Amino acid sequence: MLRQKLPDSKPRTSKEDLRIRLYLFQGLGDIAVVLGSFLLAGGLYMGQWPSHFALAMSYAYIPLFVIMSVYQRSYSIPALYDVRYAVGRATLALVTSALLCFVVIFYAQANEKFSRVMFSMALVSSWMGISVIRWITHELIEKYYSGAASNVLIVHDGGPHVEVKGAQYMSTEDLPVHLARYEPESLDVFGRLFRTMDRVIVSCSVERRLDWAEILRAAGVRGEVVSQSLEELGALALERENGWVSVVISTGPLGLRDRFIKRIMDVAITIPALILLSPIMLITAVAIKLEDGGPIFFVQERMGRSNCLFKMLKFRSMSVGDLDVRGDRSTSRTDSRVTRVGSFIRKTSIDELPQLINVLRSEMSIVGPRPHALGSQAGDKLFWEIHSDYWQRHSLKPGLTGLAQVRGFRGATETEGHLTDRLTADLEYIRNWSPMGDIRIMLATARVLIHPNAY
Repeated sequence: MLRQKLPDSKPRTSKEDLRIRLYLFQGLGDIAVVLGSFLLAGGLYMGQWPSHFALAMSYAYIPLFVIMSVYQRSYSIPALYDVRYAVGRATLALVTSALLCFVVIFYAQANEKFSRVMFSMALVSSWMGISVIRWITHELIEKYYSGAASNVLIVHDGGPHVEVKGAQYMSTEDLPVHLARYEPESLDVFGRLFRTMDRVIVSCSVERRLDWAEILRAAGVRGEVVSQSLEELGALALERENGWVSVVISTGPLGLRDRFIKRIMDVAITIPALILLSPIMLITAVAIKLEDGGPIFFVQERMGRSNCLFKMLKFRSMSVGDLDVRGDRSTSRTDSRVTRVGSFIRKTSIDELPQLINVLRSEMSIVGPRPHALGSQAGDKLFWEIHSDYWQRHSLKPGLTGLAQVRGFRGATETEGHLTDRLTADLEYIRNWSPMGDIRIMLATARVLIHPNAY
């Protein structure tokens, strides 16, 4: 019988009580910190210990903060595992409840009595204290509960290997799992194994998926079945609509809000930059024209966002007869095609300045993966022939500078490794995009404007 063969069929201890205790510790600690912060701010600012006005403010603020903390998932399983997530959720709760408090004060016409300085001091102090509580909680879980605040069971049944920190493991490779759908005794064993679990992950063969799906549903547990085929597709989620199910494999790296923020940053930087750099650009244009009388700009088709072509602008740095429209040949350190003016503007990155116009036209961004020439090669292969993920770098607008550039990946791509290094950095940038990340890359770009590989 299945009851006799299943390993470790004893009921496990639920960790729900642990999480409840941790949530209470955090919640009561948060309230104590906020109350103490208002009293401290009132004492320091108003010289009263305790300050009745500070107490009154805290009584108005704390209920709003508790409600927003629950709403922002400040007390949740992810917040127990990830300190950064926990502090971020708590910060949102602090800020949103402060905004609500301002609205209440405004409509109550209590502006004259309200002290912005004291309130700000209390908020900063509260944030510091709550952050410490989140760190203490995380350390307690790591030290006394092996980093696991929830019960996770991984069942290996012929599928790919799966690991989760703090999880328990069970193997049923030789057991007749398909019988559990029909035998009450077998279902009883699985039910007892899963009853205290917060999450059950089953890694099984394709043939067993339906059996396990029925078992997990019947057990009333959060059940997951690992799918290697969905992993290969890069599945992100499932969507159900009108009786059919689809697999979400891409969503675009940035939502509307993030794209708006990035565009505002681009415009805010590009317009002043064009004004400030216009003398340098004018001098460069005149120098190029005087040297050989050819066109000032070099216009080349590059691949932009969503794999759409656009015409990228550069100051011309090569002689007119040697222009490489497709970029089939990488520029070398002693390239005879480069003019005297061209050599200087390439070394100082001045040749890239016209791309500010591309940014203004929304074809490029200040920061993003650098756009490559269509004929660019590493070794004797086109870039997209080297790595299957190459086209994914175009899910964002190309940039004047990027993570690959500030890491020193510039110049000719003589080997496949040169392309792989740049691609890895580009995909990392896309995955982890943030406004602060763009600002850090812009600041770091100043160090590589003049670079040994800029030729």
